[in-house]
Amino acid sequence: MRSSRAHPANFHPALRAFADECTGVLARLIAYVGALALIAIVGVSGWDELPLRGIGDPAAKSAWSTAARSYPAFAVSQFDLPGKTEVYEIFRHPDGGRKDVFRWAAAGEKPIAELEIYRPGGELSQSGPLAADIAGRMDPDGMRELQAAGVIDSKFGTVTLLGLADRDGGARPCLGFMKRFDEANLRISGWSCQGDTLPARRGAIGCILNRLVLLTAGNEPKLAELFAHAELKRGACAAPSAAPVTSADWVTGAQNPNLRGSL
Repeated sequence: MRSSRAHPANFHPALRAFADECTGVLARLIAYVGALALIAIVGVSGWDELPLRGIGDPAAKSAWSTAARSYPAFAVSQFDLPGKTEVYEIFRHPDGGRKDVFRWAAAGEKPIAELEIYRPGGELSQSGPLAADIAGRMDPDGMRELQAAGVIDSKFGTVTLLGLADRDGGARPCLGFMKRFDEANLRISGWSCQGDTLPARRGAIGCILNRLVLLTAGNEPKLAELFAHAELKRGACAAPSAAPVTSADWVTGAQNPNLRGSL
Protein backbone atom coordinates (compact mmCIF):
# COMPACT_ATOMS: atom_id res chain seq x y z
CA MET A 1 0.00 0.00 0.00
CA ARG A 2 1.28 3.51 -0.91
CA SER A 3 1.76 5.77 2.05
CA SER A 4 -0.41 8.90 2.21
CA ARG A 5 2.41 10.99 3.86
CA ALA A 6 3.70 13.59 1.41
CA HIS A 7 7.45 13.68 0.82
CA PRO A 8 9.10 17.08 1.34
CA ALA A 9 10.30 17.01 -2.20
CA ASN A 10 6.71 16.96 -3.34
CA PHE A 11 5.91 20.31 -1.57
CA HIS A 12 4.58 22.99 -3.79
CA PRO A 13 7.27 25.46 -4.92
CA ALA A 14 5.34 28.31 -3.33
CA LEU A 15 5.51 26.60 0.09
CA ARG A 16 9.26 26.13 -0.26
CA ALA A 17 9.69 29.80 -1.17
CA PHE A 18 7.63 30.84 1.87
CA ALA A 19 9.74 28.63 4.16
CA ASP A 20 12.94 30.12 2.78
CA GLU A 21 11.58 33.65 3.30
CA CYS A 22 10.67 32.88 6.92
CA THR A 23 14.14 31.52 7.56
CA GLY A 24 15.70 34.70 6.14
CA VAL A 25 13.46 36.96 8.21
CA LEU A 26 14.28 35.01 11.37
CA ALA A 27 18.00 35.27 10.69
CA ARG A 28 17.79 39.03 10.14
CA LEU A 29 15.68 39.40 13.29
CA ILE A 30 18.27 37.53 15.37
CA ALA A 31 21.04 39.73 13.96
CA TYR A 32 19.02 42.88 14.71
CA VAL A 33 18.33 41.83 18.31
CA GLY A 34 22.01 40.97 18.76
CA ALA A 35 23.05 44.41 17.52
CA LEU A 36 20.62 46.10 19.93
CA ALA A 37 21.98 44.03 22.82
CA LEU A 38 25.54 45.05 21.93
CA ILE A 39 24.57 48.74 21.81
CA ALA A 40 22.81 48.42 25.20
CA ILE A 41 25.89 46.82 26.78
CA VAL A 42 28.13 49.60 25.50
CA GLY A 43 25.65 52.28 26.67
CA VAL A 44 25.34 50.82 30.18
CA SER A 45 29.12 50.61 30.49
CA GLY A 46 29.52 54.27 29.50
CA TRP A 47 26.71 55.39 31.83
CA ASP A 48 28.38 53.68 34.80
CA GLU A 49 31.48 55.78 34.23
CA LEU A 50 29.64 59.14 34.18
CA PRO A 51 29.01 59.42 37.94
CA LEU A 52 32.64 58.58 38.63
CA ARG A 53 33.77 61.50 36.51
CA GLY A 54 31.25 63.79 38.19
CA ILE A 55 32.52 62.92 41.66
CA GLY A 56 36.05 63.94 40.80
CA ASP A 57 35.03 67.16 39.07
CA PRO A 58 35.10 70.18 41.46
CA ALA A 59 32.64 72.04 39.24
CA ALA A 60 30.07 69.32 39.81
CA LYS A 61 30.00 70.12 43.54
CA SER A 62 30.50 73.86 43.52
CA ALA A 63 26.85 74.85 43.88
CA TRP A 64 25.14 75.50 47.21
CA SER A 65 21.55 74.35 47.54
CA THR A 66 18.72 75.42 49.85
CA ALA A 67 18.21 72.99 52.73
CA ALA A 68 14.49 73.43 53.24
CA ARG A 69 14.20 70.54 55.71
CA SER A 70 17.09 71.55 57.97
CA TYR A 71 16.24 72.95 61.39
CA PRO A 72 17.38 76.46 62.38
CA ALA A 73 20.52 76.39 64.50
CA PHE A 74 20.71 80.12 65.34
CA ALA A 75 18.49 83.09 66.10
CA VAL A 76 18.90 86.85 66.50
CA SER A 77 16.88 87.58 69.62
CA GLN A 78 14.90 90.77 70.22
CA PHE A 79 16.13 92.38 67.03
CA ASP A 80 13.28 94.26 65.40
CA LEU A 81 13.61 96.75 62.58
CA PRO A 82 10.43 98.76 61.92
CA GLY A 83 8.99 97.86 58.53
CA LYS A 84 11.65 95.19 57.90
CA THR A 85 11.12 91.44 57.75
CA GLU A 86 13.67 88.83 58.82
CA VAL A 87 14.36 86.01 56.37
CA TYR A 88 16.26 82.95 57.55
CA GLU A 89 17.67 80.54 54.97
CA ILE A 90 19.90 77.48 55.28
CA PHE A 91 22.23 76.35 52.52
CA ARG A 92 24.23 73.13 52.28
CA HIS A 93 27.17 72.07 50.13
CA PRO A 94 27.74 68.50 48.84
CA ASP A 95 31.11 68.49 50.62
CA GLY A 96 29.53 69.09 54.04
CA GLY A 97 29.46 72.87 54.48
CA ARG A 98 26.46 74.68 55.94
CA LYS A 99 25.48 78.37 55.83
CA ASP A 100 22.78 79.89 58.03
CA VAL A 101 21.88 83.27 56.52
CA PHE A 102 19.75 86.05 58.03
CA ARG A 103 18.56 88.96 55.90
CA TRP A 104 16.46 91.97 56.87
CA ALA A 105 14.54 93.88 54.20
CA ALA A 106 11.27 95.65 53.53
CA ALA A 107 8.80 94.10 51.11
CA GLY A 108 10.01 94.47 47.54
CA GLU A 109 13.24 96.21 48.57
CA LYS A 110 16.87 95.18 48.78
CA PRO A 111 18.15 93.88 52.14
CA ILE A 112 19.63 96.46 54.50
CA ALA A 113 21.51 93.91 56.62
CA GLU A 114 22.81 90.37 56.32
CA LEU A 115 24.34 87.90 58.77
CA GLU A 116 25.94 84.64 57.66
CA ILE A 117 27.11 81.85 59.99
CA TYR A 118 29.29 79.49 57.97
CA ARG A 119 30.40 76.06 59.17
CA PRO A 120 32.84 74.91 56.46
CA GLY A 121 33.20 71.39 55.12
CA GLY A 122 35.52 69.97 52.50
CA GLU A 123 34.58 72.79 50.08
CA LEU A 124 36.50 75.43 52.07
CA SER A 125 39.59 75.00 49.88
CA GLN A 126 37.50 76.06 46.86
CA SER A 127 36.40 79.37 48.39
CA GLY A 128 38.28 82.65 48.13
CA PRO A 129 39.30 85.09 50.87
CA LEU A 130 36.56 86.00 53.30
CA ALA A 131 37.02 89.75 52.75
CA ALA A 132 36.53 89.31 49.00
CA ASP A 133 33.40 87.23 49.64
CA ILE A 134 31.89 89.99 51.80
CA ALA A 135 32.74 92.62 49.19
CA GLY A 136 30.97 90.54 46.54
CA ARG A 137 27.85 90.27 48.69
CA MET A 138 27.82 94.01 49.46
CA ASP A 139 28.67 95.13 45.94
CA PRO A 140 27.78 92.45 43.34
CA ASP A 141 28.77 94.78 40.48
CA GLY A 142 32.31 95.19 41.83
CA MET A 143 32.27 98.95 41.22
CA ARG A 144 33.67 99.95 44.61
CA GLU A 145 36.92 99.49 46.49
CA LEU A 146 37.10 97.47 49.68
CA GLN A 147 38.64 99.28 52.64
CA ALA A 148 39.48 98.44 56.23
CA ALA A 149 37.11 100.25 58.60
CA GLY A 150 38.57 99.48 62.01
CA VAL A 151 37.22 97.03 64.56
CA ILE A 152 34.43 96.82 67.11
CA ASP A 153 34.06 94.87 70.33
CA SER A 154 31.33 92.27 70.76
CA LYS A 155 30.55 89.28 72.92
CA PHE A 156 32.62 87.24 70.42
CA GLY A 157 35.62 89.49 70.92
CA THR A 158 37.10 91.95 68.47
CA VAL A 159 35.40 91.92 65.05
CA THR A 160 36.99 93.32 61.91
CA LEU A 161 35.00 95.89 59.94
CA LEU A 162 35.17 96.53 56.20
CA GLY A 163 33.88 99.41 54.13
CA LEU A 164 33.30 100.17 50.48
CA ALA A 165 34.33 103.39 48.75
CA ASP A 166 33.56 104.73 45.29
CA ARG A 167 36.46 105.03 42.90
CA ASP A 168 36.60 108.76 43.67
CA GLY A 169 37.13 107.99 47.36
CA GLY A 170 33.64 108.72 48.64
CA ALA A 171 32.60 106.35 51.44
CA ARG A 172 29.46 104.25 51.19
CA PRO A 173 26.98 104.01 54.07
CA CYS A 174 27.33 100.24 54.53
CA LEU A 175 29.82 98.32 56.65
CA GLY A 176 30.87 94.69 56.42
CA PHE A 177 32.19 92.55 59.25
CA MET A 178 33.94 89.22 59.69
CA LYS A 179 35.19 86.96 62.47
CA ARG A 180 36.86 83.53 62.34
CA PHE A 181 36.81 80.86 65.06
CA ASP A 182 39.28 78.15 64.13
CA GLU A 183 38.65 75.86 67.11
CA ALA A 184 34.90 75.83 66.53
CA ASN A 185 35.32 75.70 62.72
CA LEU A 186 33.05 78.72 62.33
CA ARG A 187 33.03 81.95 60.34
CA ILE A 188 30.63 84.79 61.09
CA SER A 189 30.33 87.55 58.50
CA GLY A 190 27.87 89.97 57.00
CA TRP A 191 27.11 93.61 56.40
CA SER A 192 24.72 96.32 57.51
CA CYS A 193 23.47 99.63 56.12
CA GLN A 194 21.58 100.62 59.29
CA GLY A 195 22.15 103.99 60.90
CA ASP A 196 22.56 107.54 59.62
CA THR A 197 26.05 108.03 61.04
CA LEU A 198 29.19 105.96 61.19
CA PRO A 199 28.97 105.43 64.99
CA ALA A 200 25.37 104.28 64.59
CA ARG A 201 26.31 101.86 61.82
CA ARG A 202 29.12 100.41 63.93
CA GLY A 203 26.74 100.10 66.88
CA ALA A 204 24.13 98.33 64.74
CA ILE A 205 26.63 95.63 63.76
CA GLY A 206 27.62 95.16 67.39
CA CYS A 207 23.96 94.84 68.26
CA ILE A 208 23.38 92.11 65.67
CA LEU A 209 26.33 90.11 66.97
CA ASN A 210 25.43 90.52 70.63
CA ARG A 211 21.92 89.24 69.95
CA LEU A 212 23.03 86.21 67.95
CA VAL A 213 22.23 83.08 69.97
CA LEU A 214 22.71 79.36 69.42
CA LEU A 215 19.59 77.17 69.30
CA THR A 216 21.29 73.81 68.80
CA ALA A 217 24.92 72.72 68.38
CA GLY A 218 24.17 69.21 67.18
CA ASN A 219 27.27 67.08 67.61
CA GLU A 220 29.63 70.06 67.79
CA PRO A 221 30.74 70.62 71.41
CA LYS A 222 33.24 73.33 70.39
CA LEU A 223 30.39 75.35 68.90
CA ALA A 224 28.34 75.05 72.08
CA GLU A 225 31.35 76.07 74.17
CA LEU A 226 31.99 79.12 71.99
CA PHE A 227 28.47 80.49 72.42
CA ALA A 228 28.34 79.62 76.12
CA HIS A 229 31.46 81.70 76.77
CA ALA A 230 30.20 84.49 74.51
CA GLU A 231 26.95 84.82 76.46
CA LEU A 232 28.97 85.64 79.57
CA LYS A 233 30.39 88.66 77.74
CA ARG A 234 27.17 90.01 76.27
CA GLY A 235 26.88 93.76 76.69
CA ALA A 236 24.13 96.33 76.33
CA CYS A 237 22.72 96.95 72.88
CA ALA A 238 21.67 100.36 71.60
CA ALA A 239 19.07 101.03 68.94
CA PRO A 240 20.40 101.10 65.34
CA SER A 241 19.84 104.84 65.18
CA ALA A 242 21.91 105.54 68.27
CA ALA A 243 25.56 105.30 69.11
CA PRO A 244 26.67 102.16 70.96
CA VAL A 245 26.56 102.31 74.72
CA THR A 246 29.31 99.79 75.38
CA SER A 247 32.59 101.02 76.69
CA ALA A 248 35.28 101.46 74.06
CA ASP A 249 38.83 102.62 73.57
CA TRP A 250 40.42 104.42 70.61
CA VAL A 251 40.56 101.16 68.61
CA THR A 252 37.06 99.79 69.21
CA GLY A 253 35.30 103.11 69.66
CA ALA A 254 32.42 104.42 67.64
CA GLN A 255 34.60 106.53 65.38
CA ASN A 256 36.52 104.94 62.55
CA PRO A 257 40.28 104.80 63.36
CA ASN A 258 42.25 106.75 60.77
CA LEU A 259 45.22 104.42 60.91
CA ARG A 260 43.56 101.85 58.65
CA GLY A 261 44.04 102.00 54.88
CA SER A 262 42.42 100.31 51.90
CA LEU A 263 42.67 96.55 51.50
